[in-house]
Formats: sequence, structure tokens, C-alpha cells
Amino acid sequence: MALARSSRAPGPDTSAGTPVPAWPGSARPFPDPGPAELDLGTLLRLSLAASDASGRLRPAPSAGALHPVDTELVVGAGCSLPPGRYGYDPLRHRVHRLGRQPDGTPPGVSVELSVTARRTASHYGHRARPLLLLDTGHAAAALFLAARASGAGEPEPVLDGATEHPLALVRVAPPRPGRASPSRPPARGPLPEELLARRSAPPPLTGAPPPDALRAVLATAAAAGGDGLRWCAAVGPPGPGLVELAPDGTTLRRCAAGEARPTLAAWAAGQAWIADAGAVLLARGCPEDADAQHIRRAHLRAGFAVHLAHLTARRHGLAARPVGSWQRADLGAALGAAPGRDWIVHALALGTRHADEENTP
Repeated sequence: MALARSSRAPGPDTSAGTPVPAWPGSARPFPDPGPAELDLGTLLRLSLAASDASGRLRPAPSAGALHPVDTELVVGAGCSLPPGRYGYDPLRHRVHRLGRQPDGTPPGVSVELSVTARRTASHYGHRARPLLLLDTGHAAAALFLAARASGAGEPEPVLDGATEHPLALVRVAPPRPGRASPSRPPARGPLPEELLARRSAPPPLTGAPPPDALRAVLATAAAAGGDGLRWCAAVGPPGPGLVELAPDGTTLRRCAAGEARPTLAAWAAGQAWIADAGAVLLARGCPEDADAQHIRRAHLRAGFAVHLAHLTARRHGLAARPVGSWQRADLGAALGAAPGRDWIVHALALGTRHADEENTP
């Protein structure tokens, strides 16, 4: 992590290798679900399946569109696939049976998320490690939202960072009797078309978000991020500075004064457009003496929370783009606190307009 956070530039690009593991056996399609069965095909289509021939466009974002996250399904009773362990191919939206499910597997599915580091390291080199974890957190959030949109049982993400393989998992139970169907999801849940339409807006992202929209994005991130992360947003004129949720959870308060966006642009691998972003949501924490589990947990949670905040931003009419690569981004030290304690972990740039709109006559 010290190297990933340093100013050292990555070397030349290398080969990313294959975009999908070489799962054994023949590929099989997802069967249609029976009554009261968990529709695994829809769950994966709304969360991880590629929607173009290149495999770059998916409901979950990825640094450099390199998509290092690999997926295995541990399927119990009550699912559209027979019980067993399966490897998922997101390019063809097919599965490969890998073997039996472990004894005691509960009904429903456990979606295990691991990474092939070579894909991300091929471009980002020594900066890849935090990006791999953030990508995994985004994938877990995409599954979480897809379960809610598809009428499945309540999803349970496991993002404690306790293991390297899998890095994270999401448990999804079969739908309860009378549960809403994909065509009629829960009233407060996401719609399938919202998830499939999710895209990272191209920069620049200009225009200050209205206070109510920024407050909603901050509240979503804070609720989803768990303990160990703090959330704030950098805003521009007329009152540039950092804002955060007040203790009442319903209002914003200023926690630092001064224009922070140019510094953030320099810290974010020199992405100059961030200096003009309407606002930048920031996840901070993960001190430099954190152990491996703490590092994993903080980044997984940050990716998960930013993904949910992205959906909230879109629902408020905002353009948004996750920003995952941060160097020398010791926000705590910049604000006068002890160094090495309060690093930027992840971010979401926000605006009311994006590049496509800026270029429209």
C-alpha cells in the first residue's frame, strides 16, 4: 500500500491475459426459474454480465475497464440451477459446473468474488492492489442491488476482508412467497433498467450538485460504508471547502474551508478534470499501519458504498464517475492532523453536466 500510494509511476503496459478464467467443462445457459426459485440468470445479468462484445461495458465499474473480478457460485436448493459449485463466464453469460456444493450449503446462492490481479496490474502496475479491492467492492454492490431488483430474498454482503480467496461474497436467499417479481420490484428497490443503464459518466463533470442531492449521496455512502471510513465532499464556489453530514444526518456542515479540488486532481494520478468537478465525494481512513485485513475491509467497503452512492446520484439527476487511484492523498495531514492516519481510499466525482452534454450544440 505504501508503494501504491507513492508518486512512483507505473511501468509500461503488459499483457492482461484472458478476461475470464479457463473454467473446465462445457458452458451451460441459465435455466428459467421455477415457481419460488431464485433466478440466477437475472441476478447475474443485472450485476456482472458484459453487455458488449469487448466485455468492457458491465453494470459494475472497473478501473481501466479491465474487470479483474472472477465469480464462483455455490448453489443450494431453491435456485434455477441444480445445487453445486459453478464458475461464471460474464462474456457469454454462461456457467461451468465445477463440482458438488459443500455439505450444509443453505438454500439460495453464495456468490464468491476473487480477482485475477494480472488484468489490473497490466496497466496500473504497483498501483493495482487497492484498485482490485475497490473493483471487488463494486461487484458486491452490483450483486446486492441486483438481488433487490430481481425479487430475491434479502442479500447479505460479506466484506470483512478476512480472506484473500474469496475476497468477498454475497449471499442471496430464494424469494419468499409473495415477494415482488423482477417486473414488479419492491417499491423502494432499484429497477432492473436502472442497473443496466449504470455508466461512469465521461469527464468533465461540471455543475455543483444541489445541496439536497449532495446530502443524499453522502448519506447513502455513510450508511453503506460501515465503521472505519469517514465521508466528506469537496465543493467549489461560492463557499469552497469540505462538507460532511451533520450528526443529525439530515443537514450538511462545513468541516474545512478552502478550494480542495485542484489538490485532489493532482493526487488522483493527475486527472486535471477533477479540479473542475461539481463536487467530489471522498472516503477516507485506512491508516498506514493498518494490517492486511483492515486494508481489505476498508477498500471493499469503500467500493461497495461508492457504488450505492452512484445510484443515488443518478436518481437525483447527477452525472457521476468513481475515482480509485490516489497517490500522496493524505487528507488528514493536509488538514493539519497527524500524518499517515487519514488517507483517501475512494471517491465519486459528481456534476450536473458531463462531457456528452458539454459538447452538445
